Amino acid sequence: MGVTRTARIEGWKIGVGLLVFALCWLLLLDRGALAPPTDNIEQLTWVRSLEWGYYKHPPLPTWLLWPVVQVLGWSAWATYVAGAACTLGAFALLWRLLRELRGRVYATTALLAGLCVTFYNGRLYFYNHEIVLIPLVVGCAAACWKAYTTRRIGWWIALGVCLGLGALAKYQVAVAGVAVFVFWLSQRGWRDPMQVFGLQVAGLAALAVFSPHLVWLATNDFESLGYAMSSSLAASLSWPARAQEVARWWGDQFLNRAMPAWVLLGASWLLARRRQSRRAVPVAPAAAPGGPGRALLLAFGFTPLVFVSTMTLATGSHIQLHWGTPFLLFAVPAVMELLRGRAGWGHVRLRDAVGGFVLIQLLLMARVELTSPAGAGLSRRAADWRYFDSQALAQALHARAKQTLGGPVRVISGPPAEAGALALRLPEQPLVLIDGQPRFSPWVPAGLAAACGALELRLNARPEGFEPVGADFPGLYWRLLPPGAACGADG
Repeated sequence: MGVTRTARIEGWKIGVGLLVFALCWLLLLDRGALAPPTDNIEQLTWVRSLEWGYYKHPPLPTWLLWPVVQVLGWSAWATYVAGAACTLGAFALLWRLLRELRGRVYATTALLAGLCVTFYNGRLYFYNHEIVLIPLVVGCAAACWKAYTTRRIGWWIALGVCLGLGALAKYQVAVAGVAVFVFWLSQRGWRDPMQVFGLQVAGLAALAVFSPHLVWLATNDFESLGYAMSSSLAASLSWPARAQEVARWWGDQFLNRAMPAWVLLGASWLLARRRQSRRAVPVAPAAAPGGPGRALLLAFGFTPLVFVSTMTLATGSHIQLHWGTPFLLFAVPAVMELLRGRAGWGHVRLRDAVGGFVLIQLLLMARVELTSPAGAGLSRRAADWRYFDSQALAQALHARAKQTLGGPVRVISGPPAEAGALALRLPEQPLVLIDGQPRFSPWVPAGLAAACGALELRLNARPEGFEPVGADFPGLYWRLLPPGAACGADG
């Protein structure tokens, strides 16, 4: 009873800490951007109609956003809350798994270090398919562990559900499936009929969850798969370029995104060793370096990195830097496992780790503040979306649009990021007709733009009849499609 109560108190402390972390970062990130991230805008555009699939991606992130929008409204903050909940929910689940495997100190140290990876703090307000995949990947690891240790078929079903839901979030979940299979092989799962049967059950459960979207793909010419192929997988890089691509990706993941985590782990380890030497405290022998727990953490920590690298070398695909988002949090405990025999993570004093964590977070927050529009603006670049002033765009176009249309703006047609950012700033909350293509925009009723008119945007090319928005928006042009006589009937 006492252990259970202690564990519950520890869980509450972790939960409160994660909420404070979310509040501090979300307020800073909201202040530091003139428009929400483009992926957030995309989800807010799609959430106007719940579908079994969208032209670029599977549907789960949009489905999960829908109830949040019903509570918080159609706003950027709905996506911020959803994104932070996915990321920090994944860390809470990972902490529980690591506490079971290695104890409280190890789990909390890994949690603090993982939150220093810049994917999970400076991008905490992002909401996209990689973000939704993070808790599902952790869920796969936790269910895989439970399925292996308990030998209960229910956990294999849970693993399959996590994989199926992951496929409904992003097809990249296949990498987590490979990690599960690597762990299964490392434990010689083929020798145990129960483990063989369980793996088959997990596969069938995943297929059952994914099958409605598979039907949608078949009836829509596999459009979202085609987008994935054309965006990165069909780059056909030369052999030298493939090796350079892999080196660039590993460098970005470990020497850029994860560098603050390694700083915290290194400092915590050095302080623990120094304290032990001063007190002449013998280092307790670490647990055996092998074991299924170690195999699980190494499988989920390094399989994604090796898989993506192998795929790039074999196919010449271009690696998106954000592909590591759902998996890089596992790299922290994986590295801790490699150093476990010498580092003695159980001897880390959490007070030291928390102090280092707070210092690193303050430095990272200072960097965001100094490079943001609300701060010194030290890194302003034309490609930095944070500087796209959507409110100024709305002020420049809204009054003129209403006057010409003779009423509210019902539809904005144009590039998804710019059109969606403008729609968020208008009180009418108009629908977005992506690139003027009805097949990309099932939420726009047929004939609505023709009946009620539309505000049209074009980027980088000026078609006939369009005029520049203004000097603050170079390369952006606009015009108004006048309404027809049937707007009242169709509206």
